[in-house]
Amino acid sequence: MYGRNRVALVRRGFLHSLSRHEADLQIEWAKAIASAGSAREDLMKPDDLRLQCSDLLRRLRQALKKGGSHDLTGPEWKEVREMLEGVSRTRASQGFTPSETANFVFSLKEPLFQRLRSELAAKPAELAEATWSASTLIDKMGLLTMETFQQAREDVIRSQQESMLELSTPVVKLWDGILALPLIGTLDSARTQVVMESLLQRVVAEGTVVVILDITGVPTVDTLVAQHLLKTVTAARLMGTDCIISGIRPQIAQTIVHLGVDLTSVMTKASLADAFKVALARRNLMVVKRPNSAANGHANAAAGQASV
Repeated sequence: MYGRNRVALVRRGFLHSLSRHEADLQIEWAKAIASAGSAREDLMKPDDLRLQCSDLLRRLRQALKKGGSHDLTGPEWKEVREMLEGVSRTRASQGFTPSETANFVFSLKEPLFQRLRSELAAKPAELAEATWSASTLIDKMGLLTMETFQQAREDVIRSQQESMLELSTPVVKLWDGILALPLIGTLDSARTQVVMESLLQRVVAEGTVVVILDITGVPTVDTLVAQHLLKTVTAARLMGTDCIISGIRPQIAQTIVHLGVDLTSVMTKASLADAFKVALARRNLMVVKRPNSAANGHANAAAGQASV
């Protein structure tokens, strides 16, 4: 019964304040957000902030009219949840800080409590219950906001990491049928997966015959890195493509021997240039030095002057 009375009190006090003073609450709430330094006019226009405040107050009023309890998972709170989640995701992408996002909800307490005190000044017990219940409700709204904000931030960071992984594994076309994949930095399991996906897609698109994996930019090669390289080579071979690993520096060669990693099944070269020569040979191509046209021109001019 105590719980039911509390819910009835908050509905009566909260709903009464919203119904009579919704416009004033919206203005005072926006001012409270600005006073807390969370308005961020560089990220959101004041009119947009006021619209958000007005919209949330309207949804709160509708939820309370439907008999909403403190449980925000109830169907009557669906519109409130959707708005809080939408606001959180938008603010995460816009660059708001966690505290600024939380203050959007928690700043409602001050103007709301003032209205409740005005409405229930003659009923201290009811005022205490209504204030406590309203505070609990806003706290739950704030927690939902922060959970959604944190998840949205993690999604943004994950998306950026995936984009950086894709940018850090460019597949370069050196010649018809010859691709190069210069690897820079640490090669872990996640990056290996991106490398294989990018490489295999280009192999199919280009009809590649030879792929050069250049590890000049890989600082160290341990057993795990070697295994990732071999997985990439195996995947490319299954697509009918030959692989060459280039960039085998003396230190890396010694490390591979010390670790007992078997790379005898893979063609390895010290430099990308050496690997490219092998790739051209496998394509039955060769590099031919062009005659020096400038020297030929001078020789022809000299021959003409001599004949005169």
